[in-house]
Amino acid sequence: MIFDFCIPTLFGIESVVSGELRRLGASDVGGETGRVRFRGDEYMLAKANLWSRCGERVLLILSSFDAATFDELFDGVYNIPWEEYIPRTGEFPVSGYSRQSALTSVPTCQSIIKKAVSKRLGDRYRISRLPETGSTYQIRFSIVKDKAEIYFDTSGEALHKRGYRAKANEAPLRETLAAAMVDFARFRGNREGDSLLDPFCGSGTIVIEAALKAANMAPGLRRTFDAEKWEFIDKSVWRSVRDEAVSLIRHTKAPMLGSDIDEKTVTLAYSNAKKAGVDHLVKFSVADAMELSSFKTTVVTNPPYGMRISDGDEAEELYKSIASKLTDESELYILSGHPAFERVFGRRADRKRKLYNGMIPCGLFYYYRK
Repeated sequence: MIFDFCIPTLFGIESVVSGELRRLGASDVGGETGRVRFRGDEYMLAKANLWSRCGERVLLILSSFDAATFDELFDGVYNIPWEEYIPRTGEFPVSGYSRQSALTSVPTCQSIIKKAVSKRLGDRYRISRLPETGSTYQIRFSIVKDKAEIYFDTSGEALHKRGYRAKANEAPLRETLAAAMVDFARFRGNREGDSLLDPFCGSGTIVIEAALKAANMAPGLRRTFDAEKWEFIDKSVWRSVRDEAVSLIRHTKAPMLGSDIDEKTVTLAYSNAKKAGVDHLVKFSVADAMELSSFKTTVVTNPPYGMRISDGDEAEELYKSIASKLTDESELYILSGHPAFERVFGRRADRKRKLYNGMIPCGLFYYYRK
């Protein structure tokens, strides 16, 4: 069976997710602001969950229809053949959002959708009360400009929750954004001379994501997904996709290094790398980036900045110090939320890209080798 899907993304990394999906073999891949749509079968559903490094979750699109009134919303949802997906005991929570639409109350929309699904399933199963004691079939909805779209969330927990970072430092970088930064830096880990350094590694996210990519290790290999328990998808699909992912792991000798001034943070980074299965590929050390002599590699980093440390002047001194350490052998990809980063840094970037770290607007500034 061929399904329609979409993957929500952080703003600015839609092109990376589109590239991931095309490499996986998805069809009709198309990027929009904050999401990427594509088509594929149940194997693609499993692959997208297991392999997407930069997407937030994999949504299976069930229906799209006009919904300017609650009656239209109810009817549109009721007309979906829910009994083909949700078994008699399935649990089906509802969540979503409404923007620029007549139906402004999200809780009321949730209630209407829940009632419509319950009515349809009750009619088909000929029961008045659904137990909802089985596997979870999370229903999500979006209503934008009076157009409703209804989905199943196949992922469960968001894809950035790889499972290796139970704890983080005070200002964590989302795993999906870290992976996108590594991709923008063109780091592969399987080419002669590949190496990567994060001198402000914190809990190690950038370095760990680089190691996962270098080893061609699927980022979702150590976690589970809601759709693995769904009855309309054969369990053999997931076994096959997981077995293939294990067989594709490769050996790499590319140096992937991280350092941080705080010893406890470095210990945490090593713990996270071990949980991710890449502790043998990375090296973390305690070091003050301000005291390093120079950078002679590809540097991908998210140093502290004004919104994340109390002293904005301190952040500016830090940027100037980084600039002084660049050499002809350096290549720098630096994420910053400072509104005047290039002026403070002292050099115009060779290229820059607008991104978001959570809700904070940032820029990823590229400085290529001379």
